[in-house]
Amino acid sequence: MNILSFVLILSGVMLNAAAQLFLKAGTHALGLSGFSRHEIVASLLRVAFEPHILGGLACYAISVVVWIAALSRVEVSVAYPMLSIGYVVNAFAAWYLFGEALSAQKLAGIAVIIVGVCLVARA
Repeated sequence: MNILSFVLILSGVMLNAAAQLFLKAGTHALGLSGFSRHEIVASLLRVAFEPHILGGLACYAISVVVWIAALSRVEVSVAYPMLSIGYVVNAFAAWYLFGEALSAQKLAGIAVIIVGVCLVARA
């Protein structure tokens, strides 16, 4: 895998991770925990115009374009497992940004993911 391919994959992964974090920030900003049947239209409109939600959707859209470019250069059997890096990024970002817990079990799982991604990337 050359440097451009790696950068494209990593950019796609980071955009995807950023999208998740934006969506979570949007739910915090809106105070959403669900949609009631009586307020569905109002809730959907609030979601549709919340800046963090829009940012998350934009990150997803850009990540699709970047991912297509990456897949044109790298085998899908190598590229797709690299998406697992997003789990690692999001776990630490959620801990830092939202105060989510990073237990020993989560850290062990993150270590397994990192080893797995390294093994796949070297194949």
